[in-house]
Amino acid sequence: MKSINLLLAICCLTVFSAKAQRTISAKIVDSTKQQPIPFATISLNDKTGVISNDKGEFSITINREITQSDSLFISCLGYEQKQFAIQSFTDSIIPLNSKNIDLSEVFITNKNYTIDEILDKVKEGLKTNYDFGYTKRKLFFRESYYTKMLKTDVKIEKSTIPEFNQAFIDSIITSVPKNTNQHTEILGELYGKMAAEQPQKMAILKASRLYDKESEITFENYEKRFNEIMRKHVKRDSYFKIKSGWFGTKEEIDSTFFEDETVDTETAEFLEKKKETEAKRQENFLKWKKGSVHQMENANFLNEKSDLNFISKSRRYEFEMQNFAYLNNEFVYTITFKPKRSEDYEGTLYINTQDFAVVRVDYKNVKPLRSFSLLGISLKEYLKEGTMIFQKNENEKYTLKYADESSGQEVGIKRPLKIIEKNKHVKGRRKQNELAADIHFIVRNMDKKELVVFESTPILETEFTNFTEVPEVTPTYLPAYDPEFWKGYNIIEPNQAIKDFKIIDTMD
Repeated sequence: MKSINLLLAICCLTVFSAKAQRTISAKIVDSTKQQPIPFATISLNDKTGVISNDKGEFSITINREITQSDSLFISCLGYEQKQFAIQSFTDSIIPLNSKNIDLSEVFITNKNYTIDEILDKVKEGLKTNYDFGYTKRKLFFRESYYTKMLKTDVKIEKSTIPEFNQAFIDSIITSVPKNTNQHTEILGELYGKMAAEQPQKMAILKASRLYDKESEITFENYEKRFNEIMRKHVKRDSYFKIKSGWFGTKEEIDSTFFEDETVDTETAEFLEKKKETEAKRQENFLKWKKGSVHQMENANFLNEKSDLNFISKSRRYEFEMQNFAYLNNEFVYTITFKPKRSEDYEGTLYINTQDFAVVRVDYKNVKPLRSFSLLGISLKEYLKEGTMIFQKNENEKYTLKYADESSGQEVGIKRPLKIIEKNKHVKGRRKQNELAADIHFIVRNMDKKELVVFESTPILETEFTNFTEVPEVTPTYLPAYDPEFWKGYNIIEPNQAIKDFKIIDTMD
């Protein structure tokens, strides 16, 4: 009888939970052009909410029972705000109308400032308009890393080890995917001062990592085969001389390389070591992601060390007033900028006409940020572009609401390589083995980061001090995009590359 009552209670709870939770998914478009509107704010009762992705798509989950007074507010720069009653909302496409600006409204309280006067007021308000104090931020962070192998040539010129032949090297190169990508997502709460380089504490509520684990297994197999060949031909007390053209270095061989790899998996020592390794992995994941998020929070014009210096070093840029726009029921100046001479970025500033806070900035580099080429080694940082959006918190101070940034670099190496095994403990000549090759690699990498802050709440220093981190979350491995993983959570809708991600099975 108790079992039946328990089952009924669980069923009732499940029905209630399903009824009390609702997810709204839709796409926001321009009512005239029918083009998607990115970076629109979608909020519940004009408070907490999400941001639409670059395709105008969003999903927002309400984890309670919907009432008649609950409304969905949608706002975006240059568009009229829309409001819907959630109970009757069924649309999958939401058109927004452009907001026509009546200049007489703008100048009721503001005089006709010059661009220099506006920028001076922006600088005056940097310390007072933005919140640098202790806050708790509930956020979602996604980092995507894309790699493209543009060139992979290795030509063996000489090898005294039979197994290290051209066919073996070619098989390794063939097994390496020419295009790879991986995506890490976390939902968490970050505590600490907003200012740069301040200590932070973080609670990761949920995390995922989307990547091809099979490629790791392939590399492990080649590493195992490589080690077997080395143990067969290389002496324990040898050392390596590695040369590339004029450059050379000496590398000693780690003696543990020759130890037996078999381990008794049942021993207490092994199990304890495995436990320690897992704990360290969890701790590092929390540490790395906490650092990545806080670094992104401060990779902007508020940080004096940032290369986004179009505010702090405004004299190095040309500014041009474009027009006025409408954002969150307030007017903003729209001012474009570009470098006069040697600076790196162009973009658009959106500045509140009342308090002169920069509420949004779009930027993109106009030339490679760094370019280096010498003796067959090259590096080019060819891309850095992004968007930042700021909103007021309950202290009437601006904090980061949304940020995305894409950065790209291309690395190349075209050089001869020679690896020589030498041994001074044998009779005769020291040279034991030699491998010589010409290598030519070109790799292009792109890193895309997205951050949305759902809530930014001012807290006391004591709340930060008393909060204890518990690094018990490691990302859940996903071999393919799973829309169910984040069901019931508010996140940034993934782009098409993430939705299409899956491991392609290959046949031997």
